[in-house]
Amino acid sequence: MNKQHILDAYRFRHACKEFDPNRKIPQDDFEFILETGRLSPSSFGFEPWKFLIVQNAELRHKLLPVSWGAQKQLPTASHFVVLLSRTKADLLPGSAHIVHIMEEVQQLPAEAAKQRATRYHQFLASDFKLLDNERAMFEWATRQTYIALGNMMTAAAQIGIDSCPIEGFDKEKVEAILKKEGLLDGERLGVSCMAAFGYRVREPREKTRQSADQVVEWIV
Repeated sequence: MNKQHILDAYRFRHACKEFDPNRKIPQDDFEFILETGRLSPSSFGFEPWKFLIVQNAELRHKLLPVSWGAQKQLPTASHFVVLLSRTKADLLPGSAHIVHIMEEVQQLPAEAAKQRATRYHQFLASDFKLLDNERAMFEWATRQTYIALGNMMTAAAQIGIDSCPIEGFDKEKVEAILKKEGLLDGERLGVSCMAAFGYRVREPREKTRQSADQVVEWIV
């Protein structure tokens, strides 16, 4: 794929508000999209995310009244994703999640894991001053989740699949529904954002953006 093909995909991508309900994304295509999210970078490589793929029509219907920004997407999207971010409890240096990542995923030697944990604690306590603010820790994880979201939407666009990132929802009410369904451990995870994937029913208006000289400044 050359550079022009990549730029064409960025121009193709838009926040699709309504999808063709009769067209479904092939399983291997959606697994490809998810894989780009899974392979996305995260701070310290600690992967503070989880992706819920909501294909159940009844659950989508329950989410509809508390998701004002997804009124057309929830009923029509081929695939609907709720992106979860980890809470402070799950991101502390000695938490089960962090230990699991270092020991079982990254397979760090004991001494290397100890050094990374020390450096990570310094980062949280001093560099970004996150330890004393539970919501700030969650938002820090959410910022990383958005990296995965961006990669998934771009990957989708590169293979001709539309998407829409969604923040228009009542976070507490969405989380309450997911907890009641047994899909969310509120002590360890919270809702970051949503994303819908499928195929457009109409062409969007031409993409508008500021010019490069308005958003880029070179320091030489």
